[in-house]
Amino acid sequence: MDPPSLSGRANYSVSDQPLCSEWQKAPEGAVFHLAHILLVLGFMGGSGFYGLLYMFSFLALGFLCCCLHAWSEPCAPDASAWPCALSVLCVAQALHVAHRARSVAFGGELQELYARMFNKLGVSLTHYGEIVACCEGQIQTMEKDHFFAIEGKTPIDKLSVLLSGRVRVSVNGEFLHYIHPFQFLDSPEWDSLRPSEDGVFQVTLRADSRCRYVTWRRKKLYLLFAQHRYIARIFALLVRNDIADKLFSLNTAALDGRGFRYDLRLPSFCHGPHLERTGAVPPLRPSRNRNKSVITKPVDSKS
Repeated sequence: MDPPSLSGRANYSVSDQPLCSEWQKAPEGAVFHLAHILLVLGFMGGSGFYGLLYMFSFLALGFLCCCLHAWSEPCAPDASAWPCALSVLCVAQALHVAHRARSVAFGGELQELYARMFNKLGVSLTHYGEIVACCEGQIQTMEKDHFFAIEGKTPIDKLSVLLSGRVRVSVNGEFLHYIHPFQFLDSPEWDSLRPSEDGVFQVTLRADSRCRYVTWRRKKLYLLFAQHRYIARIFALLVRNDIADKLFSLNTAALDGRGFRYDLRLPSFCHGPHLERTGAVPPLRPSRNRNKSVITKPVDSKS
């Protein structure tokens, strides 16, 4: 049996094409142009809940305008059926995204924590929901003069962020610095240990006023890091930035008996044991702060 000839079909498809004798003088209606403008705006939507809500809302309006424009063609029902179906699907998807955005809403303090620490890093509400679920959304309360940690006794088994109040940090009874809201309570201790290591606090943390804080257990947080590497990088950035802030607060408070300010970046700040035994004094070093002509001087071991 001979195969069917395609020449007739090719000749049919070419010869039956309508020829354009002249261009249409009247442009398409305003609905046609509005539909394409809305589609362009919709495809420019970003990620996240609000980006998806923006995108599907504009796409639904764009496809609806396409449906209205195609409805003017009485002999082409398919041209209006498809845009109408796509518009309905976009509306359904927009409602679904709006429901999900409402379901991950948080309380006042947790919402403020997101705005102050995580939102500025671009963390989505979905990832923040995973972080809140790791601590079970619980907020702890610590009354005034109660201890969060005691040096040499309290184990390092959690990571906490202060939400309100103020915490006093001291070592051997000497004041170091304060911890203010939306700062980690134990970031240096957390960063000093590996996941398989154990340790205890080397400082004492006492509530200077009534405090509220959120805490994550160490094992559960490391399990979350293993599942979401993005969250692990966010916490690493927050913890190390918090440690830098604490070192800066120590630097501004480090003064000797004559009122000179120490610079933690200089080796003369930490005098070794051999200086304490011999009473040797290292040479003076100028401070790196160019705005202030301060001379850094070590503490005399005999005083």
